[in-house]
Amino acid sequence: MTKKIPLRSEIPDEYTWDLQSIFLDDDEWEVQFEFIQNQLSYITEFQGRLGNNAIFLANWFNTIESIFTEIGKIKTYAELSYVVDMTNQEASSRNTRAQNLLSQANQLNAFSKPELLTIDIDILRHWIKSVPRLAHLGHYVDELERQKPHVCTPDVELVLSSLQEIYNSMVTTQTVMVNNDLKFPSAVGSNSETIPVTYGMMTTLATHPDREMRRTAWESHADQHLTFKNTFAGFLTTMVKHQQLIAKTRGHGSVLEMKCHTDNIPLEVLPNLIDTFKKHLPIWHRYWRVKRKALGYDVLHEYDINASLNKHDPHVPFQKAADWIYEGLKPLGDEYVSIAKRGMEEEGWVDVYPNQGKDGGAFSAGSHGTHPFFMMNSQDKMFSLGTIAHELGHSMNSYYTYHAQPYVYADYSLFSVEVPSNFNQVLVRDYLLKNLSDVNLQIAVIEEAMLYFHRYLFLMPTLARFELTVYEHMAHGKGLNTDDFINLMADLLAEGYGGEVHIDRQRIGITWAEFLGHLSMSYYVYTYTVGLAAAHSLAKHVLANKPHAVENYLKFIKCGTSMYPLDALKMAGVDMTTSTAIDDAFEVLDNCIDQLESLSERQG
Repeated sequence: MTKKIPLRSEIPDEYTWDLQSIFLDDDEWEVQFEFIQNQLSYITEFQGRLGNNAIFLANWFNTIESIFTEIGKIKTYAELSYVVDMTNQEASSRNTRAQNLLSQANQLNAFSKPELLTIDIDILRHWIKSVPRLAHLGHYVDELERQKPHVCTPDVELVLSSLQEIYNSMVTTQTVMVNNDLKFPSAVGSNSETIPVTYGMMTTLATHPDREMRRTAWESHADQHLTFKNTFAGFLTTMVKHQQLIAKTRGHGSVLEMKCHTDNIPLEVLPNLIDTFKKHLPIWHRYWRVKRKALGYDVLHEYDINASLNKHDPHVPFQKAADWIYEGLKPLGDEYVSIAKRGMEEEGWVDVYPNQGKDGGAFSAGSHGTHPFFMMNSQDKMFSLGTIAHELGHSMNSYYTYHAQPYVYADYSLFSVEVPSNFNQVLVRDYLLKNLSDVNLQIAVIEEAMLYFHRYLFLMPTLARFELTVYEHMAHGKGLNTDDFINLMADLLAEGYGGEVHIDRQRIGITWAEFLGHLSMSYYVYTYTVGLAAAHSLAKHVLANKPHAVENYLKFIKCGTSMYPLDALKMAGVDMTTSTAIDDAFEVLDNCIDQLESLSERQG
């Protein structure tokens, strides 16, 4: 028997997102696209004149905000129409045109930052105090001054903007390749059942109770990436060279220095995080032993790591998952829960189920001027519930930021972006473990947590070690080839497995190629570890009814980029310049292993 993935047209409307909240249809999108394209010329009318006076500067900010807000809506509609069916050529064309429109606007506006820096900072500060339309720009001007040593001339900024467009096209090509051109052989179970292998199905297959199904799925996924290993290595090498060129052009000593400077993060945060991770590797080694014993295996393979201890995973349909999530989020107050419920049940924020041609995985999207959206590939399992809570956390962050901040601050730092998503999950897990007495359900909740711990406290810091090593080698002129990437990844994972997991070096060594979308953003993967650790710390305060914990957390998800991420996290109640929160997260992991071991014994 073969499990069939439905066509997009077969998914009921109630489980798809409502893009009509942005544009009624493709025709209305086309009208707005043409209108904004014709408006772009207004940007250049301000070139060479930003320093004329405060009123002129305010007019430029208003023009930029208006144009880029509309481009955000155009891009969101096009992107979200495309990712649900990447075989739709018309949707693909609109998505490309929207990306090009944004790139064109960025290029036309490339003059602005260098020109703003020709104005005396004290004059700028006087202007923002004297003109109400500029009153919110205090942090913006401070950040402008901080970035001044790394802002280039207008001509160079234009070249860098154009270069970014080319880079984005390469990343898009890689995304299209993995979603459309990689043809994974179906997984085959011990009873000859077959299940299609796609990115969206990998969590289901990785947790499948049939070991043969897991093995064939894992090998299919890895082997297809190995088939194109040289192409993926070419993508990675180009990504690194691009980032190194940008860093050098902007006068940074390294790509890591550039990325840390962007968010005002101390350079030692990443190396300290890696040291903390390595210190706690024995906890992971213990987990592999516990998992092997609970499964009753003599040897644990990588395809066993996420295997469920439940022979029949509990069925958790979307509405039941949503109801449990609302209950779990009640500590944040009635308003928070009401917004979340309205978004999921009335405003069409979420696209729930997989279909043919749909992008794999899950993500949250949106822009200033739209409400948030998030994409799922739900399998109606407990891990799907966790993903709903996770992506809803991202979307709630967006919702509060969009409503609290003007356009200039209506974004958030990648350093702290994973905090709200993991925070939601911690609250929901706490509720479920306190209120579900069934052993199978409790095991499912712990295993959902372990999926994220494995990803955020094992895979992501391991990828961060991989990334740091690759950048350091290439910065010193040491060329790395495909086999070097595979061997490096295999060595790092082998250290993490500590002899407790059987090593298939080629297949585990290609893991980096499965995360190229993450690596394309350079020094992003470690922020997943930051997000999980900070989330657990802040959720602990809320669940303990610590004074002002809820108030401070809500301030955090409203602040956008009006504060530096470390300052915003400190305001919320956690200091990520020390290892304390990460140490505490590993303690939570250790406790989860204890719980899983105890529950599996009760089950057995």
